[in-house]
Amino acid sequence: MALTLPPHPDPLAGRIHRDGLLHDLSYAFGGPFHYLLPERFDANLAAFRAALAEAGVEGRVYYAKKANKAAVFAERCAGTGAGVDVASHGELREALGHGVRGEDLVVTGPAKADRLLRTAALQGSLIAVDSPDELERVLELDAPRPVRVLLRRHPPAQPRSRFGLDGEQLDAALLRCAAAGDRLRMEGFSFHLSGYEVRPRADLAGELVDLCRRARALGLRADRISIGGGFAVDYTAAGHWAAFLAEQGPGHYHADRSFTPGDFYPYHSPVAGADALRAVLAARPGGAGATLAERLREAGVALLLEPGRALLDRAGSSVFRVQGVKDRAGYGIVTVDGTSLSLSEQWFNSEYLPDPALLPAEPAVGESPAGPTGPPTADDGPYRACVGGASCLDSDLLSWRKIAFPRRPRIGDLLVYPNTAGYQMDSNESPFHDLPLPPKVVLHGRGGRLRWRLDQRPAV
Repeated sequence: MALTLPPHPDPLAGRIHRDGLLHDLSYAFGGPFHYLLPERFDANLAAFRAALAEAGVEGRVYYAKKANKAAVFAERCAGTGAGVDVASHGELREALGHGVRGEDLVVTGPAKADRLLRTAALQGSLIAVDSPDELERVLELDAPRPVRVLLRRHPPAQPRSRFGLDGEQLDAALLRCAAAGDRLRMEGFSFHLSGYEVRPRADLAGELVDLCRRARALGLRADRISIGGGFAVDYTAAGHWAAFLAEQGPGHYHADRSFTPGDFYPYHSPVAGADALRAVLAARPGGAGATLAERLREAGVALLLEPGRALLDRAGSSVFRVQGVKDRAGYGIVTVDGTSLSLSEQWFNSEYLPDPALLPAEPAVGESPAGPTGPPTADDGPYRACVGGASCLDSDLLSWRKIAFPRRPRIGDLLVYPNTAGYQMDSNESPFHDLPLPPKVVLHGRGGRLRWRLDQRPAV
């Protein structure tokens, strides 16, 4: 029996699929590519800002740049005054190169390189200090202005996390910051939690508000907290996701591969994106008393957040051309012109599950881009197939699952994997076999037609 996971309907994606442009781009590039929809990024950013405004909370949204390397999203941040979360000197340089001001950057990550700390300090960026020794290295910087820092809290609810300062280290760090005088501007605290649950975020955020009060008693500024990312994206309907989890098993995958359901991304989330932020703000830390929004307002503490995937929801997809199809007992193997390195869930020993769209190769007379309209052929009808990459590795599969295609794919057809902008299309990319990295195409729909340009990153 076929196992499906259809994505939410997307009228804009449907228009793009019918336009014929994707076939032209596939021909022009001679290989796989990704298309990006920056207006979707703008809409997601506006939704997060609206959630803050509705709650009456002062706040700032920082785009977690690691979610996608494309320049266009940093450009949108620069144009809209949004911040950018960076974790390497390269990411910092890229953000600056696309117009983001240094003071609009927050620098995260563990054990930051000296070069990164020095540049961040010179640019006036906000540095999330992850350890006692990193705080000492910050204090040793020869900066022309006070270095802006947050102290990153180790999450008590996730004791195995390797990030942040525990309670005793925080106490010592606060005293060290207070003694640093004008060398340092301690602006507050931060954390990042794994997973997507609302209550743990609200609970720890409430603790950070209390920490701000303690820090102020020492003469520190401490007027903001960052709750990081972890705002889920809802890819599919609840019923589809429940049915998938209930039915999936080794027989649905090539080579009878077995996946642990708990290792899948939660492709359905009842509270996602900006609505998840609303839920965090409306929650009562510790389960009682004032809401988080009320506590933030009362304490005069601003809320910073660093979504990545959630800002990229429906902001891009990945396109591959079918290069070959072979039949096996009961299913087929489709080979495309790229590799699984462009769908990074494989990096996590998992699977990117939303069903790809099959776009027929250049329609003949009497056909539409949606598919053949003539008499049925032997290829018509449902056809289950996994999707392999164009490499010599037996494990290079974009989809281990035997996807239920409406018909047997043909050479020249396109497979479009939907909604891959967040962490999928380039997190694990590699020019294996000397295959070029898939280019990124920025699409705009204006005046009833689609226009495109290549994404432009500054030369290194």
